[in-house]
Amino acid sequence: MIVVFGILLFIALVLVLSSFYTVRTAEVAIITRFGKFLRIALPGLNWKMPLIDTVAGRVSLRVNQITLTMETKTKDNVFVTIPISVQARVREEKAFDAFYKLSDPIAQIKSYVEQVILGHVPSMTLDEVFASQSGIALAVKKELDVDMSEFGYEIVNVLVTDIIPDSKVKSAMNDINAAQREQVAANARGESEKILVVKKAEAEAESKALQGQGTANQRKAIIEGLQSSIEQFQKVVTGASASDVMQLVLVTQYFDTLKSIGESNKTNTLFLTHSPGAVKEVSQQLMESILGSAKVGN
Repeated sequence: MIVVFGILLFIALVLVLSSFYTVRTAEVAIITRFGKFLRIALPGLNWKMPLIDTVAGRVSLRVNQITLTMETKTKDNVFVTIPISVQARVREEKAFDAFYKLSDPIAQIKSYVEQVILGHVPSMTLDEVFASQSGIALAVKKELDVDMSEFGYEIVNVLVTDIIPDSKVKSAMNDINAAQREQVAANARGESEKILVVKKAEAEAESKALQGQGTANQRKAIIEGLQSSIEQFQKVVTGASASDVMQLVLVTQYFDTLKSIGESNKTNTLFLTHSPGAVKEVSQQLMESILGSAKVGN
């Protein structure tokens, strides 16, 4: 009897101790009695009736990320691949629905995401898809929030991480972009060269204007100097005409030129009229040219 009593006491002790169980943080346990849902056990140390109650399963309350890849066609007949990340978690108060109503939550979420993507992307061009990346993610989240709340899931966030067109389309887009940038660069280079040409022409015109003004001032100074010299010469030598004075000046400059040429050791050979009387002929030709041009101008 003592042995039987000891065995029974040992079995009872084992049953009592095995009735205690723990639930980890961010997790709940589903407790059933003879296969029927009884209650939800919260984190910590819990107790259940031995041999009657069982822990049917555990539901995590953490945020889980589900990575999906959708492939569809845009309005302009471009096939694109869209990676989508769905961040979802089970609501603690709806752990029963999450455990019993869905056998495969990931497949269910994927079906809803495909439904939303196929309802939006085919009506948009490729450029609109790139521009509406955040809008697509918002539409997916809004649709999932409504549909998955019935099953006890909360959609924390939806991220459309990329838009990947077909490789040939991507290469063509890069070529178009490169051509556009080359066109902009060519226009910029053309404008730059145009500015340089215009500035160079303006500088050259200003230089010629200044050069002409300097030449005019130089000639004016020469004329004024000659006029002053003629007047002073006529005061000293009475009876001398302006023509005589000019010829004297030309003869003087003629000899000064010959002297300057003779003093230089790098002067090339010049064939000049050796007679000083030629200076008078040159002065007469100059005067006749000046008078002739003045008559033509009048």
